[in-house]
Amino acid sequence: MTGFVFRGGRVLADGGEQDGCAFTVADGRIAAFHADRDAQAIDLDGGWLVPGFVDTQVNGGGGVLFNDAPTPATIATIGAAHARYGTTAFLPTLISDRLDVVAAALDAVDAAIEAGVPGVIGIHVEGPFLSPDRKGIHDPVHFRALDDDALALLTRPRRGVVMVTLAPERNPAGAIETLTAAGVIVSIGHSDATYAQARAAIDAGARGVTHLYNAMSPLRHREPGVVGAVLEDRTVYAGLIVDGAHLHPAAIRIALAARPIDRFMLVTDAMPSVGAASKDFVLNGQPIRVENGVCVGADGTLAGCDLDMAQAVANLHDLGVAMHDAVAMASANPAAFLRLSHRIGTLSVGNQADFVWLDAALRVRGTWIGGVRIV
Repeated sequence: MTGFVFRGGRVLADGGEQDGCAFTVADGRIAAFHADRDAQAIDLDGGWLVPGFVDTQVNGGGGVLFNDAPTPATIATIGAAHARYGTTAFLPTLISDRLDVVAAALDAVDAAIEAGVPGVIGIHVEGPFLSPDRKGIHDPVHFRALDDDALALLTRPRRGVVMVTLAPERNPAGAIETLTAAGVIVSIGHSDATYAQARAAIDAGARGVTHLYNAMSPLRHREPGVVGAVLEDRTVYAGLIVDGAHLHPAAIRIALAARPIDRFMLVTDAMPSVGAASKDFVLNGQPIRVENGVCVGADGTLAGCDLDMAQAVANLHDLGVAMHDAVAMASANPAAFLRLSHRIGTLSVGNQADFVWLDAALRVRGTWIGGVRIV
């Protein structure tokens, strides 16, 4: 059993904001909000103690891309890179690829969880069940509909969360019901669906939308598209990439004003450049460069992000979002989306002791996973 006492800053814990706090950790979880005299004392130096960040879309980090080598070692490298920026739970994300690569990625995540790789809680399979009309940087040569083989692979019991991004208009009726019945979390993305098709997907069990606004049919006055269906709905979760390039600040403010803030979550869509000395990398044989923090292909197409979660929180806070809301969008909200609020996302008794020390400028000074300091 380990005790912690935090002083000299603000703490987002146990359902509120407070000056300092103390808690005891046992078996990697918060056991109680008090600590004995032998507790480790940490001066926050005017900063913040917040719940560990939960990122549902992490393509790479530390110089490696999950698609290039879907192995536990790759997952560990990615997790270590993002822990430096406060991410304590993440879904390694596979960009559209062959079905055998999807199978290898699913198995790699199972093995990583079994081996105790810090932070990994499941997998995000982003395609290949997408629309070529909204492909973004994905290679459409891999695109396919959800057939029996793909459904059997994705619905097989796994050790962690399985999240799948798909375009509902490109897949068979009933596919979303089949996935959700097996516990798979379905998200709409890279989709040119009509409003009616998006609405039907949500009604069928789609729980979220992958990076709202980006790579989806926009809101138009006679055809509201995926964006309109999401902005109208008050239950589905919506990811936001707040890097200063993917979304105009006004688009973010409009979305946050339209629906409950607890249904939004920050995502990084991070690429190998995060936490890496070299910022350039290759995706689908195409060289990707990072310009002013933005990953772009040779034709200027956005190719994921050189974004970490601490910076996403800081960017959102700079737009005028209250600190507790910005942090919740990086912790409690994605945990709820993944149905893991009983384990992660908040500093609460019984939850895993995942927490981050941010300085007054919201830079990471320390990251703990299960009560063990990682950074």
